[in-house]
Amino acid sequence: MVLFADLNEQDFSQIHSPIDDLAFASDSVLYTEGESALGVYTVRKGMVKLVRSTSDGRERIVRVLRPGDLAGLEALATSRFDTECIALTEVSVCRIPLSVLHHLSTHSPRLHLRLMQKWQHALKDADDWLAELNFGTARQRVAGLALKMRDPDHPTQTTLFARDDMGAMLDLKLETVSREISALVRDGLLKPMDKSGRRYAVLDENRLQWV
Repeated sequence: MVLFADLNEQDFSQIHSPIDDLAFASDSVLYTEGESALGVYTVRKGMVKLVRSTSDGRERIVRVLRPGDLAGLEALATSRFDTECIALTEVSVCRIPLSVLHHLSTHSPRLHLRLMQKWQHALKDADDWLAELNFGTARQRVAGLALKMRDPDHPTQTTLFARDDMGAMLDLKLETVSREISALVRDGLLKPMDKSGRRYAVLDENRLQWV
């Protein structure tokens, strides 16, 4: 339904290739950077990270995708993936063959419009990650990530990741990330909800926005 919500029966009759329903364990690789693409992935459950290698060999997490997002959309133009896609949690995805999307995009204005909307959303999301999470002090970056990763259904809860993942997202050292999270907890802005240090209650949204 991420892409096909607006399609009608005639549109669906043009789908002649199977759409794969796949599940991946946490830390599994869905696809690698530069790999030839079989299809585009819609995230149904869980979260994935998109990782890109820099010219000096470092890895940067450029975006995190959640249910409703598309992974590998760039393959529609290049037939290759620009990033590596890795499961942050257990995930369920649908893999839609490129041939299906190319055919329907040509013959269905409804799908073409939805693809353009998803593409625009992906560009905006990438810009937001750059603008919101890679500038400011270390504390502002960590606080910004905590706000950005709030659960849409439970906005007073947020899910963070392994500290090295957070460092790759925010261009910070692991030790710095750990120190800043501890400070936010100590100052009463976040409260741990599990022993793994992944789930937190957001106790003061306003102060997180203005740390």
